[in-house]
Amino acid sequence: MPVSTTTPPKRSKKAEQRAEMMEQILDAAEHLFSEHGLYGVTMKDVAQRVGVHHTLMNYYFTDKQKLFDAVFARRAQVTRDLRVAALDAYEKECAGKPTVEGALRAFLDTDLDLYSRGGEGWMNYGRLGAVAANMPYGAALMDEHFDVVVLKLIALLKRALPDCSEEDIFWGYHFVSGGLMLTLARSGRLDRLSNGLCESGDFLAAKDRMASFMAGGFMGICQHRIAERKQEAKAAAKRTKK
Repeated sequence: MPVSTTTPPKRSKKAEQRAEMMEQILDAAEHLFSEHGLYGVTMKDVAQRVGVHHTLMNYYFTDKQKLFDAVFARRAQVTRDLRVAALDAYEKECAGKPTVEGALRAFLDTDLDLYSRGGEGWMNYGRLGAVAANMPYGAALMDEHFDVVVLKLIALLKRALPDCSEEDIFWGYHFVSGGLMLTLARSGRLDRLSNGLCESGDFLAAKDRMASFMAGGFMGICQHRIAERKQEAKAAAKRTKK
């Protein structure tokens, strides 16, 4: 069968202009939402940052929630797919014997590399994610876009910690997520506390430390709980003998 040499039709100039305007709107909204959250930004604010009349916004988005959802979704697929691929690669590499730190590095380092190298847009998106993660309106977006990668990490952690309770593993992930979100927020508090020794936006410095620190936390929690269960079992055995 001959191979078709037909080239796909080019987009019209009007379609290209519309796509370019959409990107400008999303970039502007991303910046504003990352600083002020969903409720601190109006459609008029976004229009002003883009440099267009606010009525034009209605042509692209019927309301602010739809705009926020589109901003959130635009980069979510990128970070999700990269982390899923990293976790899949690590799962093959470890040959059925994952470690806590290895799994966390696939999950955390991949993300921190993306934000550190992605320029202003990704830095804004990181802060936006931190804002959304700590607000009720962001929970559904987190569920929709990131559950698949989080549950893949959880599955690896369960295999790495077979004696650890599922409850403790989920609490451990909760703390990992909190540390990651605080880092992505780049609040500047770390800079002030350390008198400039540390920079909250230094994602590479965070990458050097975060997975190892969090792995130690998982091990500490799990070992403590295992010791508690052993003590409880001994106490129960003594009571039975009496």
